[in-house]
Amino acid sequence: MSDKVLEVEELRVEFPTRHGVLTAVDGVSLSIDRGEILGVVGESGAGKSMTGMAILGLLEPPGRIAAGRISLSGERIDQLTENELRQYRGRRIGAIFQDPLTSLNPLFTVGKQLVETIRQHLPLSASDARRRAIELLTEVGIPAPEARVDHYPHQFSGGMRQRVVIALALCAEPELIIADEPTTALDVSIQAQITGLLKRLCKERGMAVMLVTHDMGVIAETADRVAVMYAGRLTEVGNVQAMVRAPRHPYTVGLMGAIPSLTGDVQELSQIPGNMPRLNAIPAGCAFNPRCARRIDKCTVDIPTVSGSGVACWAVEDEVRT
Repeated sequence: MSDKVLEVEELRVEFPTRHGVLTAVDGVSLSIDRGEILGVVGESGAGKSMTGMAILGLLEPPGRIAAGRISLSGERIDQLTENELRQYRGRRIGAIFQDPLTSLNPLFTVGKQLVETIRQHLPLSASDARRRAIELLTEVGIPAPEARVDHYPHQFSGGMRQRVVIALALCAEPELIIADEPTTALDVSIQAQITGLLKRLCKERGMAVMLVTHDMGVIAETADRVAVMYAGRLTEVGNVQAMVRAPRHPYTVGLMGAIPSLTGDVQELSQIPGNMPRLNAIPAGCAFNPRCARRIDKCTVDIPTVSGSGVACWAVEDEVRT
Protein backbone atom coordinates (compact mmCIF):
# COMPACT_ATOMS: atom_id res chain seq x y z
CA MET A 1 0.00 0.00 0.00
CA SER A 2 1.26 3.49 -0.91
CA ASP A 3 2.47 5.71 1.92
CA LYS A 4 0.91 8.76 0.28
CA VAL A 5 -2.20 9.88 2.16
CA LEU A 6 -2.86 13.10 0.24
CA GLU A 7 -2.04 13.82 -3.39
CA VAL A 8 -2.97 17.15 -4.98
CA GLU A 9 -2.25 17.50 -8.69
CA GLU A 10 -2.39 20.79 -10.64
CA LEU A 11 -5.15 22.22 -8.44
CA ARG A 12 -6.79 25.42 -9.65
CA VAL A 13 -9.44 27.27 -7.63
CA GLU A 14 -11.44 30.02 -9.32
CA PHE A 15 -13.97 32.65 -8.29
CA PRO A 16 -16.18 33.86 -11.14
CA THR A 17 -17.16 37.53 -10.76
CA ARG A 18 -18.91 40.17 -12.86
CA HIS A 19 -15.49 41.53 -13.81
CA GLY A 20 -13.93 38.23 -14.79
CA VAL A 21 -12.61 35.03 -13.23
CA LEU A 22 -10.22 35.36 -10.29
CA THR A 23 -7.73 32.53 -9.76
CA ALA A 24 -6.96 32.00 -6.07
CA VAL A 25 -4.97 28.76 -6.43
CA ASP A 26 -3.08 28.15 -9.66
CA GLY A 27 -1.55 24.79 -10.58
CA VAL A 28 -0.66 23.61 -7.06
CA SER A 29 0.69 20.06 -6.74
CA LEU A 30 1.73 18.54 -3.42
CA SER A 31 1.61 15.28 -1.46
CA ILE A 32 1.83 14.17 2.18
CA ASP A 33 2.95 10.74 3.42
CA ARG A 34 1.77 8.87 6.49
CA GLY A 35 3.36 10.22 9.64
CA GLU A 36 4.55 13.36 7.85
CA ILE A 37 3.85 17.03 8.52
CA LEU A 38 3.85 19.27 5.45
CA GLY A 39 4.05 22.96 6.30
CA VAL A 40 2.36 25.33 3.84
CA VAL A 41 3.65 28.85 4.38
CA GLY A 42 3.31 32.30 2.86
CA GLU A 43 1.94 35.78 3.49
CA SER A 44 -1.77 36.48 3.84
CA GLY A 45 -3.40 36.03 0.44
CA ALA A 46 -0.90 33.43 -0.77
CA GLY A 47 -3.61 30.77 -1.21
CA LYS A 48 -2.66 28.53 1.72
CA SER A 49 -6.05 28.36 3.43
CA MET A 50 -7.85 28.25 0.08
CA THR A 51 -5.90 25.10 -0.79
CA GLY A 52 -6.92 23.55 2.53
CA MET A 53 -10.58 24.51 2.03
CA ALA A 54 -10.54 22.97 -1.45
CA ILE A 55 -9.21 19.70 -0.01
CA LEU A 56 -11.94 19.75 2.65
CA GLY A 57 -14.62 20.59 0.08
CA LEU A 58 -15.51 23.77 1.98
CA LEU A 59 -15.09 26.40 -0.72
CA GLU A 60 -17.64 29.18 -0.37
CA PRO A 61 -19.71 29.71 -3.55
CA PRO A 62 -19.03 30.94 -6.15
CA GLY A 63 -15.60 29.46 -5.44
CA ARG A 64 -14.98 26.23 -7.34
CA ILE A 65 -12.31 23.71 -8.22
CA ALA A 66 -11.79 24.49 -11.91
CA ALA A 67 -9.04 21.97 -12.63
CA GLY A 68 -6.81 19.39 -11.01
CA ARG A 69 -7.20 16.28 -8.92
CA ILE A 70 -7.31 15.61 -5.15
CA SER A 71 -6.82 12.04 -3.90
CA LEU A 72 -7.01 10.61 -0.38
CA SER A 73 -5.14 7.31 0.00
CA GLY A 74 -5.45 6.78 -3.76
CA GLU A 75 -9.17 7.59 -3.94
CA ARG A 76 -10.23 10.70 -5.83
CA ILE A 77 -12.35 13.03 -3.67
CA ASP A 78 -12.58 16.33 -5.56
CA GLN A 79 -15.57 15.11 -7.60
CA LEU A 80 -17.64 13.82 -4.66
CA THR A 81 -21.07 15.25 -3.89
CA GLU A 82 -21.63 17.31 -0.74
CA ASN A 83 -23.33 14.36 0.98
CA GLU A 84 -20.41 12.09 0.13
CA LEU A 85 -17.92 14.68 1.36
CA ARG A 86 -19.68 14.83 4.72
CA GLN A 87 -18.75 11.18 5.22
CA TYR A 88 -15.09 12.07 4.66
CA ARG A 89 -14.92 15.21 6.79
CA GLY A 90 -14.45 14.19 10.39
CA ARG A 91 -14.18 10.48 9.57
CA ARG A 92 -11.15 10.47 7.26
CA ILE A 93 -10.14 14.14 7.23
CA GLY A 94 -9.98 16.18 10.43
CA ALA A 95 -9.68 19.96 10.64
CA ILE A 96 -8.18 22.33 13.20
CA PHE A 97 -8.94 26.01 12.68
CA GLN A 98 -7.34 29.21 13.92
CA ASP A 99 -9.86 30.32 16.56
CA PRO A 100 -11.10 27.49 18.80
CA LEU A 101 -14.01 29.65 19.99
CA THR A 102 -15.52 29.49 16.49
CA SER A 103 -15.03 25.71 16.37
CA LEU A 104 -16.74 24.99 19.70
CA ASN A 105 -20.40 25.58 20.54
CA PRO A 106 -20.55 27.74 23.70
CA LEU A 107 -23.97 26.28 24.64
CA PHE A 108 -22.75 22.70 25.10
CA THR A 109 -20.09 21.08 27.24
CA VAL A 110 -16.96 19.90 25.46
CA GLY A 111 -17.92 16.34 26.41
CA LYS A 112 -21.28 16.60 24.68
CA GLN A 113 -19.60 17.95 21.54
CA LEU A 114 -17.00 15.19 21.58
CA VAL A 115 -19.58 12.45 22.18
CA GLU A 116 -21.82 13.75 19.39
CA THR A 117 -18.90 13.81 16.93
CA ILE A 118 -17.71 10.35 17.95
CA ARG A 119 -21.15 8.81 17.57
CA GLN A 120 -21.64 10.51 14.21
CA HIS A 121 -18.69 8.59 12.78
CA LEU A 122 -18.19 5.50 14.94
CA PRO A 123 -20.70 2.81 16.02
CA LEU A 124 -20.36 3.41 19.78
CA SER A 125 -22.92 3.66 22.56
CA ALA A 126 -23.27 6.89 24.53
CA SER A 127 -21.30 5.47 27.47
CA ASP A 128 -18.51 4.14 25.25
CA ALA A 129 -18.37 7.43 23.36
CA ARG A 130 -18.04 9.34 26.65
CA ARG A 131 -15.23 7.01 27.71
CA ARG A 132 -13.57 7.64 24.35
CA ALA A 133 -13.98 11.42 24.82
CA ILE A 134 -12.21 11.26 28.19
CA GLU A 135 -9.40 9.22 26.61
CA LEU A 136 -8.98 11.84 23.89
CA LEU A 137 -8.87 14.69 26.40
CA THR A 138 -6.20 12.75 28.30
CA GLU A 139 -4.23 12.19 25.08
CA VAL A 140 -4.16 15.89 24.20
CA GLY A 141 -3.04 16.88 27.68
CA ILE A 142 -6.18 18.20 29.39
CA PRO A 143 -5.69 17.85 33.18
CA ALA A 144 -8.41 16.06 35.21
CA PRO A 145 -10.28 15.00 32.05
CA GLU A 146 -13.00 13.12 33.98
CA ALA A 147 -14.14 16.44 35.45
CA ARG A 148 -13.25 18.74 32.57
CA VAL A 149 -15.30 16.74 30.09
CA ASP A 150 -18.41 18.33 31.64
CA HIS A 151 -17.10 21.89 31.42
CA TYR A 152 -18.11 24.50 28.83
CA PRO A 153 -15.66 26.09 26.33
CA HIS A 154 -15.54 29.40 28.23
CA GLN A 155 -14.16 27.53 31.25
CA PHE A 156 -10.98 26.66 29.33
CA SER A 157 -8.01 28.88 28.48
CA GLY A 158 -7.16 29.56 24.82
CA GLY A 159 -4.48 26.87 24.73
CA MET A 160 -6.75 24.32 26.42
CA ARG A 161 -9.59 25.12 24.00
CA GLN A 162 -7.24 24.45 21.10
CA ARG A 163 -6.37 21.09 22.68
CA VAL A 164 -10.10 20.30 22.80
CA VAL A 165 -10.38 21.19 19.10
CA ILE A 166 -7.49 18.83 18.36
CA ALA A 167 -9.34 16.11 20.31
CA LEU A 168 -12.42 16.78 18.15
CA ALA A 169 -10.32 16.44 15.01
CA LEU A 170 -8.99 13.08 16.26
CA CYS A 171 -12.39 11.62 17.22
CA ALA A 172 -12.76 9.24 14.27
CA GLU A 173 -9.08 8.36 13.78
CA PRO A 174 -8.67 10.37 10.53
CA GLU A 175 -5.92 9.71 8.00
CA LEU A 176 -5.34 13.41 7.34
CA ILE A 177 -5.44 16.51 9.54
CA ILE A 178 -5.59 19.99 8.04
CA ALA A 179 -4.46 22.50 10.65
CA ASP A 180 -5.14 26.07 9.48
CA GLU A 181 -3.15 28.58 11.57
CA PRO A 182 -3.72 26.54 14.76
CA THR A 183 -1.31 28.61 16.89
CA THR A 184 -1.85 32.18 15.64
CA ALA A 185 -4.01 33.35 18.56
CA LEU A 186 -1.76 31.79 21.22
CA ASP A 187 1.30 33.10 23.03
CA VAL A 188 4.72 31.68 22.21
CA SER A 189 4.92 29.15 25.06
CA ILE A 190 1.46 27.75 24.28
CA GLN A 191 2.33 27.69 20.56
CA ALA A 192 5.27 25.42 21.37
CA GLN A 193 3.02 23.09 23.37
CA ILE A 194 0.43 22.84 20.58
CA THR A 195 2.98 22.24 17.82
CA GLY A 196 4.74 19.67 20.00
CA LEU A 197 1.41 17.93 20.53
CA LEU A 198 0.72 17.84 16.78
CA LYS A 199 4.17 16.37 16.11
CA ARG A 200 3.71 13.66 18.73
CA LEU A 201 0.22 12.69 17.59
CA CYS A 202 1.32 12.64 13.95
CA LYS A 203 4.14 10.21 14.63
CA GLU A 204 2.23 8.02 17.12
CA ARG A 205 -0.89 7.70 14.97
CA GLY A 206 0.78 7.70 11.55
CA MET A 207 -1.46 10.55 10.37
CA ALA A 208 -0.60 12.98 7.62
CA VAL A 209 -0.77 16.64 8.68
CA MET A 210 -1.04 19.73 6.50
CA LEU A 211 0.03 22.67 8.68
CA VAL A 212 -1.00 26.03 7.22
CA THR A 213 0.75 29.06 8.69
CA HIS A 214 2.40 32.38 7.86
CA ASP A 215 5.14 31.76 10.44
CA MET A 216 8.39 30.22 9.15
CA GLY A 217 9.50 29.77 12.77
CA VAL A 218 6.57 27.42 13.45
CA ILE A 219 7.33 25.56 10.21
CA ALA A 220 11.02 25.16 11.13
CA GLU A 221 10.13 23.65 14.51
CA THR A 222 7.27 21.44 13.40
CA ALA A 223 7.25 20.35 9.76
CA ASP A 224 9.17 17.63 7.93
CA ARG A 225 8.76 19.30 4.53
CA VAL A 226 7.62 22.75 3.53
CA ALA A 227 5.72 24.18 0.56
CA VAL A 228 6.05 27.94 0.10
CA MET A 229 3.15 29.69 -1.67
CA TYR A 230 2.87 33.10 -3.27
CA ALA A 231 -0.16 34.55 -5.09
CA GLY A 232 -1.78 31.13 -5.39
CA ARG A 233 1.28 29.36 -6.77
CA LEU A 234 4.03 27.20 -5.30
CA THR A 235 7.43 28.88 -5.26
CA GLU A 236 9.55 26.32 -3.41
CA VAL A 237 9.06 22.82 -1.99
CA GLY A 238 11.58 20.77 -0.05
CA ASN A 239 12.96 19.41 3.19
CA VAL A 240 12.40 21.92 5.95
CA GLN A 241 15.89 21.77 7.44
CA ALA A 242 17.56 22.21 4.05
CA MET A 243 15.30 25.15 3.26
CA VAL A 244 15.92 26.81 6.63
CA ARG A 245 19.69 26.48 6.19
CA ALA A 246 19.79 27.50 2.52
CA PRO A 247 16.56 28.91 1.07
CA ARG A 248 16.76 29.24 -2.71
CA HIS A 249 13.75 31.20 -3.98
CA PRO A 250 14.10 34.97 -3.33
CA TYR A 251 10.69 34.96 -1.62
CA THR A 252 11.74 32.19 0.78
CA VAL A 253 14.98 34.07 1.46
CA GLY A 254 12.88 37.11 2.40
CA LEU A 255 10.63 35.09 4.71
CA MET A 256 13.64 33.58 6.48
CA GLY A 257 15.27 37.00 6.79
CA ALA A 258 12.24 38.27 8.72
CA ILE A 259 12.79 35.77 11.57
CA PRO A 260 14.59 37.30 14.61
CA SER A 261 17.86 35.68 15.63
CA LEU A 262 18.00 33.74 18.91
CA THR A 263 21.76 34.27 19.35
CA GLY A 264 21.36 37.65 21.01
CA ASP A 265 23.14 39.51 18.21
CA VAL A 266 21.60 42.88 17.39
CA GLN A 267 20.56 42.88 13.76
CA GLU A 268 18.12 44.58 11.44
CA LEU A 269 15.48 42.25 10.07
CA SER A 270 15.09 42.21 6.31
CA GLN A 271 11.83 43.29 4.73
CA ILE A 272 10.34 42.22 1.42
CA PRO A 273 9.36 45.43 -0.43
CA GLY A 274 5.83 45.83 -1.74
CA ASN A 275 2.74 43.73 -1.07
CA MET A 276 1.04 40.54 -2.20
CA PRO A 277 -0.80 41.33 -5.47
CA ARG A 278 -4.59 41.35 -5.58
CA LEU A 279 -6.21 38.46 -7.43
CA ASN A 280 -7.33 40.82 -10.19
CA ALA A 281 -3.83 42.28 -10.60
CA ILE A 282 -1.42 39.32 -10.61
CA PRO A 283 1.50 40.34 -12.84
CA ALA A 284 2.56 38.42 -15.94
CA GLY A 285 5.29 35.84 -15.59
CA CYS A 286 6.44 35.13 -12.04
CA ALA A 287 3.95 36.78 -9.68
CA PHE A 288 6.80 37.74 -7.33
CA ASN A 289 8.80 39.59 -9.98
CA PRO A 290 7.77 43.20 -9.00
CA ARG A 291 9.18 42.62 -5.51
CA CYS A 292 12.25 40.59 -6.51
CA ALA A 293 15.78 42.02 -6.55
CA ARG A 294 16.99 39.11 -8.69
CA ARG A 295 14.44 39.61 -11.47
CA ILE A 296 15.61 38.87 -15.01
CA ASP A 297 13.77 39.52 -18.28
CA LYS A 298 12.25 36.04 -18.44
CA CYS A 299 10.61 36.56 -15.03
CA THR A 300 8.20 39.13 -16.47
CA VAL A 301 7.08 36.90 -19.33
CA ASP A 302 6.97 33.19 -18.43
CA ILE A 303 5.51 31.52 -15.33
CA PRO A 304 8.11 29.29 -13.61
CA THR A 305 6.99 26.02 -12.03
CA VAL A 306 8.32 23.82 -9.26
CA SER A 307 9.99 20.94 -11.10
CA GLY A 308 12.72 18.52 -10.12
CA SER A 309 14.75 21.38 -8.67
CA GLY A 310 12.02 22.13 -6.10
CA VAL A 311 12.11 25.87 -6.82
CA ALA A 312 10.07 27.97 -9.27
CA CYS A 313 12.56 30.68 -10.17
CA TRP A 314 14.13 31.48 -13.54
CA ALA A 315 17.08 33.27 -11.90
CA VAL A 316 17.91 30.23 -9.76
CA GLU A 317 17.64 27.93 -12.78
CA ASP A 318 19.98 30.16 -14.76
CA GLU A 319 22.53 30.02 -11.92
CA VAL A 320 22.31 26.21 -11.83
CA ARG A 321 22.92 25.97 -15.60
CA THR A 322 25.92 28.27 -15.41
